[in-house]
Amino acid sequence: MFPSVLSRLAAASLALPSLICGATAQAVPPSGPTQEVVRAIQARGIGGHGPFVVLDKVAARIWVFDEQARPVDSSPVLLGAARGDDSVPGIGARPIGAIRPHERTTPAGRFRLEPGRNHQGEDIFWVDYDAAVSLHRMRRSNPVERRPERMASETPDDNRISYGCINLPPAFYDAVVRPLFSSGRGWIYVLPETRPVQSLF
Repeated sequence: MFPSVLSRLAAASLALPSLICGATAQAVPPSGPTQEVVRAIQARGIGGHGPFVVLDKVAARIWVFDEQARPVDSSPVLLGAARGDDSVPGIGARPIGAIRPHERTTPAGRFRLEPGRNHQGEDIFWVDYDAAVSLHRMRRSNPVERRPERMASETPDDNRISYGCINLPPAFYDAVVRPLFSSGRGWIYVLPETRPVQSLF
């Protein structure tokens, strides 16, 4: 079980490569919770695991790893406007205008990143299809939301703006995420923000 692995890691010193990411990430090291999850994945064995993403919602940043758990790159993200780790039941079937502010959460968990398309025909990666949560390029459709400015800011405090989906800079999505995860073999670990990381698994 994942919790027992994490407990053993507290007493064991497992070698974790220096997680220095690529040029897009400007060498941003992974957060403590992200490193904890990567160590747990390594301890379980990574054979057949596939590439993966770790999203630290508190930091409003993702770190991308290849199928050998080697760091690839990192990027800030925009995510659900509301703090919380669960999606409201049935939210994926509701019109977007019917989703109340406190319901706009990015759910925590381990999800398969499934290639797909949205209603506009744009390629995306489904995180939780039933909850209509996906990972996709940041859109500039509403200038009032100032999404590019939020993405570029130095603080994660203003990165909460979406209805729950995870927004990436378009260049990062096209150069890093799309090539690595288009096979459908990848995973995303969305770290909780209201409970311990160990409760995720």
